[in-house]
Amino acid sequence: MAATRALVRGVRLGSYSIGRSRSLIFNSVQRRGIAACVDPSIGLTDEQKEFQKVAFDFAANEMAPHMAEWDQKEMFPVEAMRKAAQLGFGGIYVNPDVGGSGLSRLDTSIIFEALSTGCVSTTAYISIHNMCAWMIDTFGNNEQREKFCPDLCSMQKFASYCLTEPGSGSDAASLLTSAKLQGDHYILNGTKAFISGGGDTDVYVVMCRTGGKGPKGISCLVVEKGTPGLSFGKKEKKVGWNSQPTRAVIFEDCAVPVTNLLGAEGEGFNIAMKGLNGGRINIASCSLGAAHASVLLARDHMCVRKQFGETLSNSQFLQFKLAEMATKLVASRLLVRQAAVALQEGRPDAVSLCSMAKLFVTDECFSVSVYTLILLKSLVTNPCCLCHPCPIFRCQNYCFLPSIKLSGGRGAAFCSLCHE
Repeated sequence: MAATRALVRGVRLGSYSIGRSRSLIFNSVQRRGIAACVDPSIGLTDEQKEFQKVAFDFAANEMAPHMAEWDQKEMFPVEAMRKAAQLGFGGIYVNPDVGGSGLSRLDTSIIFEALSTGCVSTTAYISIHNMCAWMIDTFGNNEQREKFCPDLCSMQKFASYCLTEPGSGSDAASLLTSAKLQGDHYILNGTKAFISGGGDTDVYVVMCRTGGKGPKGISCLVVEKGTPGLSFGKKEKKVGWNSQPTRAVIFEDCAVPVTNLLGAEGEGFNIAMKGLNGGRINIASCSLGAAHASVLLARDHMCVRKQFGETLSNSQFLQFKLAEMATKLVASRLLVRQAAVALQEGRPDAVSLCSMAKLFVTDECFSVSVYTLILLKSLVTNPCCLCHPCPIFRCQNYCFLPSIKLSGGRGAAFCSLCHE
């Protein structure tokens, strides 16, 4: 009985402690303003604040006003992305000697978070494009770097990453697309599935099997649009990410020059995984941008929306929910930035941290955007009001199924990577 009383007392104390913590958080938010509490510029250098501001301004002026149109009309905003490239966002962590900006992984995360406040879908594609450009820059020889990177960094040409197949998702080492060496060409046969930009992009970084089973039999080839034997499936119909087309990429006796091999034969799986380490940080950063926009939208709505004679900001329950949302956003940002620094420094824990960031941040930021959607009453009082043009609907949608939560691999696979 004494043990039971002690347990009950502990639970009560724990509940009081949690409630007290929420109250303290919200009181801090009230004193400083939530915008200050979730300020993404905290801890950044003056230089980082400068290019962060450039990215925020670009997102507000060149992306956000067009996000609804891009989504509804399923437009691939080529000209807008080329404007972004003029600011250095086409090859953010590509070396300057081939047209890149030469920035760090942390700098890259800061930029993608800011751009995502304007359009998550478009920013996510830009992040994939950057990953492909980095792979060519890092693993290609000088001839390959000089041939492909300048046009990719200026976004005169766009790139797609081709790893996933109909029968191999998280188990990427089981891919079946084959590349048989015949003279001075590889003959590719196989299909890649759910390729972002597929059919509209110009350069395809393709993982294919040149050897036996397993990861050591995989190589990486750069395939250019217009190569005979390269074709595309129908454009996929999606519930989100409509500003970037998604198609199957099909190879039927597609002859690719040996000179387009990145690295050596058998190094493709290693190249693919190293690309994805950074890609996971990039996608998590896109989630941050969506969550940041959601928190600010929730704050603004609470200050003006009245129910029962007072604004929602006077509701203690909603105050606590906003405090929780702000906490999830800030905690997620800290994890992403720690992972970015670890990857930049080549630390042994980098792979685990990148996986943790993708696993944790996409879940938490999704929950932030979902609750903002609920707060705007679209789901609570009138499900019919879940309007497609609603900005928060797109933030929530872009954080979910076809994109951020699945892009780069499933959560269960990340748990395995974190364990390793």
